[in-house]
Amino acid sequence: MGKVTGFLEIDRQDQKYQPAADRIRHYREFTVPLPTAEVERQAARCMDCGIPFCHGPTGCPVHNQIPDWNDLVFSGEWEEAIRNLHTTNNFPEFTGRICPAPCEEACTLNLENVPVAIKTVEQAIVDNAWTNGWIKPEIAAAKTGKRVAVVGSGPAGLAAAQQLARVGHDVHVYEKQAKAGGLLRYGIPDFKMEKHHIDRRVKQMEAEGVVFHYGVNIGVTRTLDSLIEEHDAVLLCAGAERPREAGIPGSDLKGVHHAMPYLIQQNRRVGGESIGAEAPIVAAGKHVVVVGGGDTASDCVGTSFRQGAVRVTQLDIRPTPPVMEDKLKVWPYWPTKFRTSSSQAEGAEREFSAATLGFKGDRNGNVTHVQCARVDERRRPIPGTEFEIRADLVMIAIGFAGPTLDTFVAEANDRLELDARTNVKADTESYRTSVEKLFAAGDVRRGQSLVVWAIREGRQAARAIDLHLMGETTLPR
Repeated sequence: MGKVTGFLEIDRQDQKYQPAADRIRHYREFTVPLPTAEVERQAARCMDCGIPFCHGPTGCPVHNQIPDWNDLVFSGEWEEAIRNLHTTNNFPEFTGRICPAPCEEACTLNLENVPVAIKTVEQAIVDNAWTNGWIKPEIAAAKTGKRVAVVGSGPAGLAAAQQLARVGHDVHVYEKQAKAGGLLRYGIPDFKMEKHHIDRRVKQMEAEGVVFHYGVNIGVTRTLDSLIEEHDAVLLCAGAERPREAGIPGSDLKGVHHAMPYLIQQNRRVGGESIGAEAPIVAAGKHVVVVGGGDTASDCVGTSFRQGAVRVTQLDIRPTPPVMEDKLKVWPYWPTKFRTSSSQAEGAEREFSAATLGFKGDRNGNVTHVQCARVDERRRPIPGTEFEIRADLVMIAIGFAGPTLDTFVAEANDRLELDARTNVKADTESYRTSVEKLFAAGDVRRGQSLVVWAIREGRQAARAIDLHLMGETTLPR
């Protein structure tokens, strides 16, 4: 490494946030980037650890060569750093903003609770590259004459489409929404990632030959069979949008919603799109309860504060996790420990070991309270611990159960094999489904997961498709 003793001499510094009182007044990103000189210092903290767990199977799913580009940044070779970063990751501006950074948990310096600020350095590399005009379309030297369709324009679909276009295939992306991005655009709030980052990549991909078709819902407005017939290969990257059903009594009351319709509506408002005929879901002036303890629940919390909620309470059936994990038992794997997201830090009240027993409503059918109880170690309600929380608006954010079933899944019927969790069945070598010429990658195949896993699977599926079509491939795995 360029600075062998950097981890001994330099303290960890990370991006700061705008004060909560300021950032809840807008929907823009609120991180304060580090100066270039400080980013280079932080990159110098990457130690010569021998076995870099950060980019192994325990760290980065896309296998970013983290020590390499840390060294390049420390040496001031920023253009070479983005070239290196792009060899494994098509969209580091996405991952640098919304990935939870398992790489930092796997960092050797995390044994001392001061990991290298990998996520901050990654974002700085790509943002600097865009500023300096180093990211340009990479147009294939020759066309193969093969035509490939990609269903869905989330991170898996975008990564696959870009890889396939760069080796000369005629790539068409079919997206049911009005714009590209999948949950990156219609799900993740703008205050975590502004959508111009997606627009910029779409323009790059269009220049590389990718054709985007919007407002096309495969299996609803256009058949899957027609797509397969007109293309040499079809890749399903439609995500896992079906919400997990909570089965909570009173879920039919007015004011009780699944999380995604709420988040999508606000994304559309910020993006200047109409929410259509849907009834508006707005937290302004309301007591909000969010059921669930994951990232989607946290996004509902932050969005509720920005809409002007009076109070936001988050319910988590899991016990309060330890403040610090046992490093010798857990490292370098992702630990369960007490974490506070930026949205939760904006004023959320958090209830742990809390089961949601039901929702109460008034005579008009509007939700008024959430009925709860404490749970034991087996997550069973403890008699005598019942309590109620006032609620004018409830968001259920307990995860996703798989792809939407009334689309291409219903059309293909028993021809398309699903796994036990109703995801589209395909292996991680060929990515082929049970239907001829049909492949699957990302959340539609593996279930709800991280953006880094989606990009990895999209890239690997692109390689598998190129190999299938051409008999050989130069795309990396």
